[in-house]
Amino acid sequence: MADFLPFTRPTIDEDMISAVGDVLRSGWITTGPQVAALEAELAAYIGGSRQVRVVTSATGALEIALKVLGVGPGDEVLVPAMTFVATANVVTRLGASVRFVDVGLRSRNATAAAFEAAIGPRTKALMPVHFAGLPVEMDAVNALAARHGLRVVEDAAHAIGSRLGGRQVGSFGDIACFSFHPNKNMTTVEGGALVYGDPALSGPIEAERWHGGIKDPDGQVDVISAGGKYNLTDVAAALGRAQLKRLDGFNARRRELIGRYFERLEPRLPSDWLPDRGDDGHSWHIFAPLLPFADLGYSRVEFIRRMKERGLGVGIHYQAVPALSLYRQLGHDPGRYPNAARIGAETVTLPLYPAMTIADVDRVCAAVLELTGR
Repeated sequence: MADFLPFTRPTIDEDMISAVGDVLRSGWITTGPQVAALEAELAAYIGGSRQVRVVTSATGALEIALKVLGVGPGDEVLVPAMTFVATANVVTRLGASVRFVDVGLRSRNATAAAFEAAIGPRTKALMPVHFAGLPVEMDAVNALAARHGLRVVEDAAHAIGSRLGGRQVGSFGDIACFSFHPNKNMTTVEGGALVYGDPALSGPIEAERWHGGIKDPDGQVDVISAGGKYNLTDVAAALGRAQLKRLDGFNARRRELIGRYFERLEPRLPSDWLPDRGDDGHSWHIFAPLLPFADLGYSRVEFIRRMKERGLGVGIHYQAVPALSLYRQLGHDPGRYPNAARIGAETVTLPLYPAMTIADVDRVCAAVLELTGR
């Protein structure tokens, strides 16, 4: 069997390993100068005179963002029905209520119109998700929020390096939250970041990421809230700094590979099987077509098994959140979100990462076309 091709793999080179080794040898391995440097470099990369605070995960970033914007019990937050469950879980953890909105079948994104139709008297915030790195039309979403006096927390976990009309995702608006998990376009092993425009949020965000603590000019610590512990280490930040230098190249390579996927699959597969291609602003975190398993006569589990037999890894991104047990128990009906329900039932995540070759893409496409009889 040919070498196994996973659906994703981080790119870690010797320079990155050396950067981490330097921090380990320095004697300062927790939050320190590397974290400060990563925050400054991310701010410069994203632009828009933004503030950046890095944390241990995008999930933590989302929860902190909602909390510092005042979301809590009695409030409602609008969340796409197709996303990773963390987007909804952080709302639930804060004691607020989730109201789901459906997404576009090919974009996997919620629109301003979908959000507007779901706004109710308790709505406090909107949480658009830039699915797979395809930017949401944020100008319309932000204008909607402004009209209704709502806050916007962008789940940009998939979208580091994505651009909308030439502007980096996160360079404008309320707060955007990024992920640096190992399967993302850049990694700190685990980690994330809040990117925001209002400097007044920095104090509350810093307090939330370290036990609710604040320091006075003399270095004395007081505690103003029951904060968590979300501070990133210098070890992680050193890897992140090295990854950030390569990010544009990583994303360019992802777009090249995606071009080959579309070249091979678009002439053979129905258009609604394929995700929205977007433009050069799409950073392509994942490539996740839909396969109609009910028509194919076998299950997704069986498809994954057959692909594995051919040395090819397949992921699932994602199940529709309202279909998960927790959200069913909270009274949500997945049938109200037909696009998300179909995506959740049919989605498969095919291999995509910068170290892949064009021949690797051809191998994946040949297997998909064989197994779907196309």
